[in-house]
Amino acid sequence: MAPSEANAASYVPRVIDADIERFLRLVPTVVVDGPRGCGKTTSARQFCASEVALDEMPNAHRAAQVDPRSILDGDTPRLIDEWQLAAGIWNAVRRASDDRRSTGQFILTGSALPADDITRHSGAGRIGRVRMRPMSLYEQGVSDGSVSLGALMGGDAPNAVAPAHPLDDVAEWTCRGGFPQTLGLSTQDAQQFLGLYLEEINRADIERVDGISRDPARVNRLMQSLARNVSTRATLRTLARDTGGAHLDPKTVTSYLSALERVFIVEDAPAWSPRLRSRTTLRAAPVRQLADPALACALLRTDPERLLGDLETLGLLFESLVVRDLRVYSGPVRAWVGHYRDETGLETDAVVEASDGTWAAFEVKLGGDEAVDRAAASLLKLAQRVDPAVRSRNRALAVVTATGGYAYQRPDGVSVVPITALGP
Repeated sequence: MAPSEANAASYVPRVIDADIERFLRLVPTVVVDGPRGCGKTTSARQFCASEVALDEMPNAHRAAQVDPRSILDGDTPRLIDEWQLAAGIWNAVRRASDDRRSTGQFILTGSALPADDITRHSGAGRIGRVRMRPMSLYEQGVSDGSVSLGALMGGDAPNAVAPAHPLDDVAEWTCRGGFPQTLGLSTQDAQQFLGLYLEEINRADIERVDGISRDPARVNRLMQSLARNVSTRATLRTLARDTGGAHLDPKTVTSYLSALERVFIVEDAPAWSPRLRSRTTLRAAPVRQLADPALACALLRTDPERLLGDLETLGLLFESLVVRDLRVYSGPVRAWVGHYRDETGLETDAVVEASDGTWAAFEVKLGGDEAVDRAAASLLKLAQRVDPAVRSRNRALAVVTATGGYAYQRPDGVSVVPITALGP
């Protein structure tokens, strides 16, 4: 199945397209989740033959609430956009998938995870789920993709020359972000757009996921705290204390975080927990991440000039950008992205683990030979610390840098990969 000619003319391809195409061949229904405005509907339209948008078509929305089956008829694959707005859609699609006994029937796109009881009936064998995220630098055309994550996960050593960029560009990419609507805007306009975007998420979207009304001012303070603590292991208590004014109870923070996760604005990096050679204790706290580093910039009301004067904050936001891109590139290799930290303080910014147990570890640095050397030493220490059976499944240890140049493998086996070379 290929993208329709009518929709493909001006379409910017996304890494997730391969997953959508593959799943349409395998199962009756494909669910595409992700934050509002990241491009889910546009990508789905490349593969659908008919569509209905529940958030834009009031009559269809009302019909779906009364009789969900009534909106399923149409040429297939049929796109149902913002499907979670009608509680009965899930079961109606599940039953139709059984009745039709054919693959590629429906594409469901949603910018929020619905209440748990809506999807309590399993879609196993009928539904394939994929996650779309804001555009990576490769999708934006900033990275040339000459170093493939898939190749690294296959054990290949990188050998490429990436376009060189000053640190000013890195700050611009970080503030502009990867939402399609911001790509043609100036950085200032992109940040203003993202500020309005976050206001709307706060005002309306998080209430839709569970029907709970929350204080917008408190939600905004929590999001600002998350922005200040991006790429760190800030605890619930730290987030509650950091909100300013009236402190939030940690239980309230948990509730707010859950709602923000269900609208895909918060996507913390979970801990990677391999078997270790020693009795060293692993730390399981997640690393705080937003869907895109530009959201943190909007919440912090910062800009490229200020970031260049605060390299510590720029470094944390650049780490968030790299994690975003690794998550995008991990789709084709069926992998997930976590992090490592143990009680001795040894940590690794990102670990990509595939479904077959193979893994690669990444440290993220803005640049500089000394910083790269320290990062390489840390990665080698990690490789020695894990159990030999786990170590045997390692395919790459790599330092991701910011400003371009050569991608190569050092004599110690650690690779150096500019972000402007990394791709799927």
